[in-house]
Amino acid sequence: MSSENTLDDEDTFKILIATDVHLGYLEKDAIRGNDSYNTLDEILKCAKTNQVDFILLGGDLFHENKPSRRCLHNCITMLRQYCMGDTPIHFNILSDQTVNFNTTQFPWVNYQDENLNIAIPVFSIHGNHDDPTGAEGLCALDLLGASGLINHFGHSQSVERIEISPILMQKGNTRLALYGLGSIPDERLYRMFVNNQVTMLRPKEDQDEWFNLFTIHQNRSKHGPTNYIPEQFLDEFLDLVVWGHEHECLIAPSRNEQQLFYVTQPGSSVATSLSPGEATKKHIGLLRVKGRKMNLQKIPLKTVRQFFIQDVVLADYEDRFTPDTPQVTKKVEDFCYAKVVEMLEEAERERLGCPLTPEKPLIRLRVDYSGGFEAFNTSRFSQKFVDRVANPKDIIHFLRRREQKEGIKDEVNVDYGKLLKTTAVEGLRVEDLVKQYFEATEQTVQLSLLTEQGMGKAIQEFVDKDEKDAIQELITYQLEKTQRHLQARGVITEQDIDAEIRRFRDSKKNTTEEENEIKEAMSRAKAHRLERGDDPLHSDISSEFADVAMDSDEESALFPPTTRGRGRGGRGRGGRGRGRGATGSEPKPAGRGRAQKSSATTQSRSIMQAFQAPSQKSSRTRATPSYTADEVAIDDSDEDISVMKAARPPPRPASSSSFTKYSSQSQSSRGVAFDDSDDDDEQDNPFKGPSHRSRR
Repeated sequence: MSSENTLDDEDTFKILIATDVHLGYLEKDAIRGNDSYNTLDEILKCAKTNQVDFILLGGDLFHENKPSRRCLHNCITMLRQYCMGDTPIHFNILSDQTVNFNTTQFPWVNYQDENLNIAIPVFSIHGNHDDPTGAEGLCALDLLGASGLINHFGHSQSVERIEISPILMQKGNTRLALYGLGSIPDERLYRMFVNNQVTMLRPKEDQDEWFNLFTIHQNRSKHGPTNYIPEQFLDEFLDLVVWGHEHECLIAPSRNEQQLFYVTQPGSSVATSLSPGEATKKHIGLLRVKGRKMNLQKIPLKTVRQFFIQDVVLADYEDRFTPDTPQVTKKVEDFCYAKVVEMLEEAERERLGCPLTPEKPLIRLRVDYSGGFEAFNTSRFSQKFVDRVANPKDIIHFLRRREQKEGIKDEVNVDYGKLLKTTAVEGLRVEDLVKQYFEATEQTVQLSLLTEQGMGKAIQEFVDKDEKDAIQELITYQLEKTQRHLQARGVITEQDIDAEIRRFRDSKKNTTEEENEIKEAMSRAKAHRLERGDDPLHSDISSEFADVAMDSDEESALFPPTTRGRGRGGRGRGGRGRGRGATGSEPKPAGRGRAQKSSATTQSRSIMQAFQAPSQKSSRTRATPSYTADEVAIDDSDEDISVMKAARPPPRPASSSSFTKYSSQSQSSRGVAFDDSDDDDEQDNPFKGPSHRSRR
């Protein structure tokens, strides 16, 4: 056995990961028509070369819901060419396959079909482009599934409740639980998470022996209040989440500091829009899983068409031209011509030595012509590059971002009252002004412990409702919770404390946890006022948080912390049916009865003073490696990224069924950590043990 294969033993899963192939995109374009087919061919060839156990696709295999006959023909041809054969399969399926593959009349994995010879199984969820439609709820993946070429999983047939049952695989001594959830409209899925209608099932026995891999196809970045799925919604027992739908390639695993799992975002395999996110170099991933350890190797795609994008603001080049310069439009056009030529030269340099890379790159120059400039004729400009670029019709994109369209024609008709009117007069509340202030202020006066939303709410309570203790209680409450978080992490040095506080604060922004913390702090302030006998400014207590409530009839008068929060993205705060209970690494917030005592105690203690007694440190200090900023940095180097699971949580009691619904468990004894050791002797070993990592 060669040295490079010694790592791939009988206990190691080798999985090729890709998402958003968008097969058939622009297939009628004379230049770009074959781009998606060439890239899929490269992906499948890479899987065969690396002798992977299976391929995992994260949705949007097809660009159209009803792909053309040419598209289906090419896909079937390539799957048959690379994925069928006599190569033996070295892993077994242990779960009920009639549940895993519930959309076909052949409810078993394709390589176990006696009429098929499968060398590389393909497991895929559907995306929003190739989602099931019609009365039968079928999609193009179901056609491939019925033909035995792929295994379509993660299809939820209910719109009221989702139960995600994993595909349980075993190879040697390694156990892998593969979860999948096909694309669902973000608003609906967000609401189902909030209402505890999404449940992830876990094996009844030896739950802590499984490596939990989850594939999802939803918005990861926030496009609206509910038009995305926050990572905090996902269960913390997961080890790695493969996130589809987002096209920017962020394949290096990033650690969610709150849930303690890792997220990899492979991105699209073909550029479907001329946006900055698509300009990132495209990769697929080769994931190795052995026991509770994993390693992700980034593999650059060589057949992807180059894409360069650049922004130009004409007003920034006053030394070259101004709107009053003679023949300014011609000079601007010549300037843009030079910029495009620079990008073409850069593309040519990068393409040297890469014969698989298409010859003509994609070029986009975004020109901000605000300030009195005029746009030139883009059609005439594009003719100069018709033989050199793949998108000659849309090289130049004019936009105006800085120009204020006030309808002012001359000084005589200037409405000075309109010009001087502050934006805070209409439509903005106190918390909006606070948020705007801290977003615009310099870094030295930014909040480090509190969030802008929390501070804004506390100030609003102080101003509008005369809650004198609102700001003090919010600070006290956040200080208590941050101290407990730092103690659980075992952070003791001042530099690490500052970094951990920032990470802890940022992880709660725009989440349900943040809203519930604000409500709890305001409830404490209200309780103090009632204890002093002060008359409330508003008698309608139940409407106090009407601006963040969705279902006011479910709120109690004083909003105890165990009440189900229904705010913008609110979720259940109690047991883990599906909602986010209190984070496992932190004790539950103190009740109102002990609020006064805890306030008095905490005011005299600083964050550093909370760590003087070693006995107060959690046992997590001994189980979790150190996490520094370098360990989670995302780079563009094509290297292996090793990740190791820390100590496992205590075993769960057995239940009567083969699966159990997941309920909240302590996070203090689990987690995943990067191993970024630069030791040359260990460079090729993706399964480094805990002895190779420094510990606090």
